[in-house]
Amino acid sequence: MRAEFRDSEHLVRMALLFGVGVLLFLGLRAVLVPADFGELGHFRTGALDDNRRPALVHAGRAACAECHDTAAKLKTGAHARVGCESCHGALAAHAADPDAAAPPQLEVVALCVRCHGANPARPSSHPQVEPEAHAEGAACTDCHEPHAPAA
Repeated sequence: MRAEFRDSEHLVRMALLFGVGVLLFLGLRAVLVPADFGELGHFRTGALDDNRRPALVHAGRAACAECHDTAAKLKTGAHARVGCESCHGALAAHAADPDAAAPPQLEVVALCVRCHGANPARPSSHPQVEPEAHAEGAACTDCHEPHAPAA
């Protein structure tokens, strides 16, 4: 036997550590990866049921119009087909009990920029602005009525 391989204790130690690492990895994987993972692709099959479980919290325009009839009547023009919840969020709890669940304060500029911020991918017929240059710090609603825009 060659002199380099006479003292092989370090090789045995390395092989044992590698084996322990592999066993530890396989053990943790068996514990942490759900049993239904990978049945229908690279996700957990049970996630489909989890996604179906939560109750829907969509109130819809009709629920809003019961109390906010003025805004519902104004809703004409370009925003006529935009749902209330597109800007105001899912407020089914507010529709069910208006006193218990107040709607959150809106970040007006951030909301308007989602659709009206300058974006070359949008058609040129869609009104677009650079909010800093256009409004100079003012909120969009200082000049524009969001429920009945001019165009």
